[in-house]
Amino acid sequence: MNKQKPPRNGPWRGTFTDGKLESEGQYKDGEKSGDWTYYFRNGQVKAKGSYQDGQFTGLWQWWGENGQLRQEGSFVDSQQDGLWKRWFNNGQLWDEGEYAAGKKIGPWKTYNKQGELTKEKTYKAD
Repeated sequence: MNKQKPPRNGPWRGTFTDGKLESEGQYKDGEKSGDWTYYFRNGQVKAKGSYQDGQFTGLWQWWGENGQLRQEGSFVDSQQDGLWKRWFNNGQLWDEGEYAAGKKIGPWKTYNKQGELTKEKTYKAD
């Protein structure tokens, strides 16, 4: 007899093998839904963002284990869309630019760890 489990619904808390909190959020009809938070083993927040029907949506942010913001940007239908930024471990901006449907578009700027602009490139839309 093959009994199927009903799809996961409601609050969810995932743990590492040592029992420490790894993630928390909601499921709806077996898919991740709404706001989710992911953690490092040290308890620091690793990532925060939202899902809709199991797909990345809206603003997502990622941090390093030291609590420093490392990357942020938005998704539409699980594809990068809109302004994205990444930072070095020292908090200095590393690069920034726009995405449309998962592809880089328009001007992108890259900086060194001292904050000096080192590269500019413009991406053409397909």
